[in-house]
Amino acid sequence: MDVIKVGMADLAVCKAPQKLITTGLGSCVGICLYDTGSKVGGLAHIMLPDSAQARNNQNKAKYADTALVEIINKMLVLGAEKSRIFAKIAGGAQMFNFAGTSSIMRIGDRNTEAVKKHLELLRIRIVAEDTGGNFGRTITFDPENGKLHIKTINQGEKIV
Repeated sequence: MDVIKVGMADLAVCKAPQKLITTGLGSCVGICLYDTGSKVGGLAHIMLPDSAQARNNQNKAKYADTALVEIINKMLVLGAEKSRIFAKIAGGAQMFNFAGTSSIMRIGDRNTEAVKKHLELLRIRIVAEDTGGNFGRTITFDPENGKLHIKTINQGEKIV
């Protein structure tokens, strides 16, 4: 099985039968995009919601807004059609409890909200989601059938 590993603040695209995997999704969000017609898929492991607030935003894969544009462009090169692209997302956990409710500390929620907002702006529908909670995730994505396999610490496994 040919599996491409996607690191933190990284992204990759592939064509079936290749698969994509990323580990260590805590407050980060894994964004899986796929076109079932061409069997092209992409995975981004984003760390932060928005590149506009960053001093050094050279790494497009690090931010929800820039990662989505980058991954779509790479998928189109492999033969995907934007009108057929769907999304599945996972991660966005609240890994630590902080006193008070400062939104700056809710990075998982902020990442999830930003991903949803940018997908909506790009007119890409989310067909499955496994976000929130207080546990990490490892995800494996198969563009052959669009299945997202999610392994969690103490929460079991599921396919969405």
